[in-house]
Amino acid sequence: MDFWHVLPVAIALVFIIEGMLPFVSPNRWRNMLAMVEQMDDRVIRNVGLGSMLFGIVLLYLVH
Repeated sequence: MDFWHVLPVAIALVFIIEGMLPFVSPNRWRNMLAMVEQMDDRVIRNVGLGSMLFGIVLLYLVH
């Protein structure tokens, strides 16, 4: 498969997965956003870094 065929599929999957929580439980999603608003920038960056590293490791294992 070509990269340009896989990229839109991957982006679509991200949107589907990201949309599941607000669809299933909007109150929990709203509460989670309120908690994130109170977090320090450093904590949010660390969560983002951890998520990116997990994605890289998962891609390496799958590929």
